[in-house]
Amino acid sequence: MKKALLLAAAAAALLSACAPTQTTFDPLVQPLATDLGPHNNLMEWWYVSGSLPEEGLAFHWAQFQVRPPGVPLPIMISHVAVTDLATGKVTFIEKNPAIGSGTASFPPLKLTNGDWTFQQEGGAFDLKAGPLNVRLTPQKGPVIHPPGYSGSPETGYLYYQGITRLALDGQINGRTVKGEAWLDHQWGNQIPGQAALWDWMAVQLAGGEDLMVYRVRTAAGKQTQLVGSIVDKAGVARAATNLTLEPGRTWTGSGGRVYTLSWRVKADEFDLNVDAVRDEQELLSRSTSIAYWEGPVRVSGTWRGQPETGKGMMEIVGGSLGGGR
Repeated sequence: MKKALLLAAAAAALLSACAPTQTTFDPLVQPLATDLGPHNNLMEWWYVSGSLPEEGLAFHWAQFQVRPPGVPLPIMISHVAVTDLATGKVTFIEKNPAIGSGTASFPPLKLTNGDWTFQQEGGAFDLKAGPLNVRLTPQKGPVIHPPGYSGSPETGYLYYQGITRLALDGQINGRTVKGEAWLDHQWGNQIPGQAALWDWMAVQLAGGEDLMVYRVRTAAGKQTQLVGSIVDKAGVARAATNLTLEPGRTWTGSGGRVYTLSWRVKADEFDLNVDAVRDEQELLSRSTSIAYWEGPVRVSGTWRGQPETGKGMMEIVGGSLGGGR
């Protein structure tokens, strides 16, 4: 057990440390959109989030699979956060049990970490993790987000695949809920915390299209990549062209970390304002040694010249717990 705890601590340090970046990466080599299964990469994660304004809730679940050099088994780390928008209460739970108690297999996709499970059954997924007990049924097929990866030579790279709209039903915090969710899957050797920081938002528009915007930064704050992916009503992904991201209001969290909580997002097809529903969504993860802001956003503006609204989730990596920024 002591050795397992030391390895888990090493994984947390790896997540927040400057690791060697990937030196052989071919952007022309794309994974399949259906490639949901685990890989032999340094870093991999599966992620489900949902903004449920009609239910007064927002949530996210993530399972990390970390493969440090010299460790025979992958290390599984899981997060669940649930925000009750009526009371403002945020429940954040981390699971990092003994090495080897988590698994990842495909096909079909099945992830476990202790008694938490994410399992593909037929055309749907069942997620059971702490306060989450929900079924997720894809409303669109999986896509590779253009250009197929996040990152740069300075930060390392992650392939990027996802399902941008899933019908959700089940129980959260013990009560029956319905809504929509978003699934992401990334793998490679881009390590969050110091080597790579990012600003990410996933938006489900009322008109039926979905938008993902991802800005990757170095530890010093230099932007190395800005990408946007539009997934149309039929589930076809295309790049947002002439994309710009203008920061607005900020909020200061622990250690002086500054998070931008409102943005103007513009491209040829849209001009949108993305605003945090509430400010105090900073999560301090002991299992990964990373501080990040994660919470629901509301969206308004124009889409192809017509008024549009939407909902979504936003994630901003503030850095390692070892220092503010």
